[in-house]
Amino acid sequence: MKFPKDPVMLLSAVNTALRDYYKSFQELVEDNEVDGDEIIAKLASIDYHYDPAMNKFR
Repeated sequence: MKFPKDPVMLLSAVNTALRDYYKSFQELVEDNEVDGDEIIAKLASIDYHYDPAMNKFR
């Protein structure tokens, strides 16, 4: 899966993938061979952080 560069679009894509296909953010990162730290930093720039209990960025 190719993830968008725009943080708001990235948020939507990541949360949709987490909801529909992955049990954890780590699983998404490993399956897509992407830099999880980069995604976390981009989403933190718009004040969203991963909540493992809910398996989404909030």
